[in-house]
Amino acid sequence: MGAGPINRYRVNRNLLSHQGGASSKSSSGRLASSVPLPCQRMVLDNGLVVLVVENPVADIVAARMFLRSGSLREVPEQAGLTHLLAAVLTKGTVQRSARAIAESVESVGASLSVDATTDYFALNLKTVSADFANILALAAELLRSPTFPEAEVELERRLTLQAILSQQEQPMAVAGEQLRQLMYQNHPYALPSLGTIATVSQLQQTDLLDYHQTYFRPDNLVISIAGRVTLAEVTTLVNQVFGDWQPPDIALPPLQLPEVISQPQQRLTIQQTQQAIVMLGYLAPSAWSADHAALKVLSTYLGSGLSSRLFIELREKRGLAYDVSAFYPTRFDTSYFVVYMGTAAENTQIALDSLESEIDHLRQAPLAAEVLAVAKSKLLGQYALGKQTNAQIAQILGWYEILGLGITYDLQFQANVAAVTAETAYEAACHYFKASYQSLVGPPVINTILASA
Repeated sequence: MGAGPINRYRVNRNLLSHQGGASSKSSSGRLASSVPLPCQRMVLDNGLVVLVVENPVADIVAARMFLRSGSLREVPEQAGLTHLLAAVLTKGTVQRSARAIAESVESVGASLSVDATTDYFALNLKTVSADFANILALAAELLRSPTFPEAEVELERRLTLQAILSQQEQPMAVAGEQLRQLMYQNHPYALPSLGTIATVSQLQQTDLLDYHQTYFRPDNLVISIAGRVTLAEVTTLVNQVFGDWQPPDIALPPLQLPEVISQPQQRLTIQQTQQAIVMLGYLAPSAWSADHAALKVLSTYLGSGLSSRLFIELREKRGLAYDVSAFYPTRFDTSYFVVYMGTAAENTQIALDSLESEIDHLRQAPLAAEVLAVAKSKLLGQYALGKQTNAQIAQILGWYEILGLGITYDLQFQANVAAVTAETAYEAACHYFKASYQSLVGPPVINTILASA
């Protein structure tokens, strides 16, 4: 599509993890040093929150425009609605066609994309500072007056249905979806991000318009900006394009989430595949919990990189795994802690036992001091590497604002990690890692293997 194309859309299905601060100069907008740049926060009269980080090192400005929506606000009958809206948002406004929108972005080498995630919806942009005003105005137009043309809705619906069918053939995707459904039951976190064949087939243009009218409003919006701009410049620009946008008289729908009840169980899906996927899940706390940092450290220790415990013990030493890791996403509501392995079908029961054994290992005794120190150092290093560019800085600060943790949580999280002790990590493991949910996907022989165990 040419230099700096507008992305068709980007749906972030990855489990959100912390991103963090760091350090080097480049044309992509990297910082010049590891010293954190101050973030300034203001609230417009219409309730819109603006975060600004002034970074004059590179001539790049990045912005993340977060709405408190995402699939967390979907109902089961409309699963996939946020994803479809993300796909169609850039396909036309009251003022411009999809082609005109794309040309406006491409002509200045900027980038514009949309994220539809579990906990938020975001419009992302990046451009040189000279073009920031125009691209910001375009972003405001997309947020305020999209038309969701019926032909585009139909096209994106067909593409989404194809993507759903494709995912149903991928053992890892099937295992992950199955695990979430087991763990979350009637909670929105159980909903598939793409939706289902049944729900997506029924979505209409009117559904997108209703969702837009409900959640796209200034008092539900956070704009996080980092780059070669000043607070005064941003204040002027944001007021020009958003200042006259008034929130409706109707309040936002209250977010009423069901309690997630622990009911560990196992589910097996048979597929015609050569390997087996074994996933163990444990309910874990949201980002607000005092145990959040300790579980992040344990996740890093178990599954982060080639030096992680699971990789060394189960892949390198025992040769069990094609793929093995752990993750613990940062979530607004109840999260989950997962360990998983891809292995040969005949190793399914051994893989299951081995993963459970590694989790039990954390509950038997505190980690050795040097092992804990390495895990904490690795986590903080990864956190720093995830906050090198203006786009990454805008992302993490806006995400913390959406969570309600505030812009100071960037430093607070690092302090929390540093304060994790072997005892606090051990206590967290003992509290959360009890009976596991188990999601298994593989060929028919797995039935025989499990039955004979």
